[in-house]
Amino acid sequence: MAILEVKNIEKCFGNLCVLKKIDFSLEKGESIAIIGSSGSGKTTLLRCLNFLERPDKGSIIINDKVIFDAMDPATQREREVRKKRLHFGLVFQNFNLFPQYTVLKNVTLAAELLAKEDSDFKHNKKAVMQEIQTRGKMLLAQVGLSDKLDNYPHMISGGQQQRVAIARALALEPDILCFDEPTSALDPEITGEVLKVIRSLADRNTTMIIVTHEMDFAREVADRVIFMDEGLIVEQGSPEELFGNPKEERTKQFISRYKKD
Repeated sequence: MAILEVKNIEKCFGNLCVLKKIDFSLEKGESIAIIGSSGSGKTTLLRCLNFLERPDKGSIIINDKVIFDAMDPATQREREVRKKRLHFGLVFQNFNLFPQYTVLKNVTLAAELLAKEDSDFKHNKKAVMQEIQTRGKMLLAQVGLSDKLDNYPHMISGGQQQRVAIARALALEPDILCFDEPTSALDPEITGEVLKVIRSLADRNTTMIIVTHEMDFAREVADRVIFMDEGLIVEQGSPEELFGNPKEERTKQFISRYKKD
């Protein structure tokens, strides 16, 4: 059963339509890589899924529940947006860590803020905070940063900052973890450490959508690859199908450029 269904999503900015009838599903435990040239709509699609942009048309369904329908104003209430975002953990291109907080605090902050909104928080404050701290440390250990808990972002490398961002995205236990070109802001020599963490998540059957320009990585890690061009899903299939025997001419041209590089 699909954990995510995206149906006929469209998004325009003025006269420029950057998403056109986007339609795909995602199974629990599946990893999808989205590839395509700059400007093909990949990042806008992730921003729509995370409600950083509001689609003009279409619907988004999580676990058989419609969480967005462009034709239904009841699914678009602003007060519900933050709750809907909890379904998706988003790792941005440029880390977006809070410079004034330690590595551990960056990971635990969102969970702490949510916990404080609970009516029982005052009665269980110590236990709740301890549980959040324990989970934060566990996640940082998972991404190989147990020794950086008390460091501030400026004290660690770009690759380490991105690993903190991954731990932060996992902290609220989202249904789906989304990556928006997670290595594009990194020097080539430290790209591998971030890809290694994402690869380990795939090995643990983490449900993921990965927008990436790392073609070899997409081929190795993804269960399915989606190729986008000019706001359309041109073709999708297994890595073997899409990279080895693409059916659409636009896909063939894109893959041939990648192979030359």
